[in-house]
Amino acid sequence: MSAPVESPAESTFLRACRGEPVPHTPVWFMRQAGRSLPEYRAVREGVGMLESCRRPDLVTEITLQPVRRHGVDAAIFFSDIVVPLLATGIDLDIVPGVGPVVAEPIRTAADVDRLRPLDPSDVSYVTEAVGNLVRELGPTPLIGFAGAPFTLASYLVEGGPSRNHLRTKALMLSEPSTWHALCARLAAITTEFLRVQVRAGASAIQLFDSWAGALSEADYRRYVLPHSTAVLAALAETGVPKIHFGVGTGELLGAMDDAGADVVGVDWRVPLDVAAGRVGPRTALQGNLDPAVLFAGDAVLEQEVARVLREGKAAAGHVFNLGHGVLPETDPDVLTRVVELVHAGSAR
Repeated sequence: MSAPVESPAESTFLRACRGEPVPHTPVWFMRQAGRSLPEYRAVREGVGMLESCRRPDLVTEITLQPVRRHGVDAAIFFSDIVVPLLATGIDLDIVPGVGPVVAEPIRTAADVDRLRPLDPSDVSYVTEAVGNLVRELGPTPLIGFAGAPFTLASYLVEGGPSRNHLRTKALMLSEPSTWHALCARLAAITTEFLRVQVRAGASAIQLFDSWAGALSEADYRRYVLPHSTAVLAALAETGVPKIHFGVGTGELLGAMDDAGADVVGVDWRVPLDVAAGRVGPRTALQGNLDPAVLFAGDAVLEQEVARVLREGKAAAGHVFNLGHGVLPETDPDVLTRVVELVHAGSAR
């Protein structure tokens, strides 16, 4: 008789998210499916980013690529944070070298009224792709993916990427009722987008608030926290672990923890043992190797991986990751080496 196959629920990754004992620290990488992989560049050749996110065959293949190559402990659903916005009828495109560009930015109460709810049928390709992935991944858990309301709002208000988020902050501070109406609609869209993924079989979700680090803690708590909390609270009934991540959010870690995630992602600017003191005693942490370390040679890599593992012991649970996404120039073999170092260096 063959041995029983482990289910995703019993995986090292999900156990670490829940703060349970694990045989080794699990590891995955933000942007592990992407331009660092030659196989990714091959399947994406001639296919636009948004088109690739809406083709279940490509989403399945691209999501699986780093699992096959690196042996990571979790897969991250290949998508883009603007996909649910596009699905609700927002006219936008991802311009190479620029990022998401919105044809008609949202800056008034009337503009907010144009933003309609997301229906699961709008993203049927997501349901199909997640179903395919769950069958292919077997015991490896799949992490669902979505952008947080503040970051989505920033793209919509600015009309594209922004360094200073001037229009976003001006709207937030000068017209709070319009701002909260916008974020409430985005929270509902994000919630439904994540629910679609969980219903189809995703074992965990990650809420990305890429630009939240641009805010003070006071502004975050007043203008952002209620809407991120709404998303995470709505997903509590699913029972899947919830990860909350932002960039440059060292001063916001306690506030982000208050939003209700099970795991808080930490970028490379704050050591994990320090971060553990800024979140609740039952909150697991994810992170936080500086992506630049991957270019510094094997000796430095070994030293820094060991340091992150050591500091991660201070948290209720630890999921090893980078402090942000894999850079396109990264040697894939170095990522594989990180997985080996994490597994060997944390074996219990």
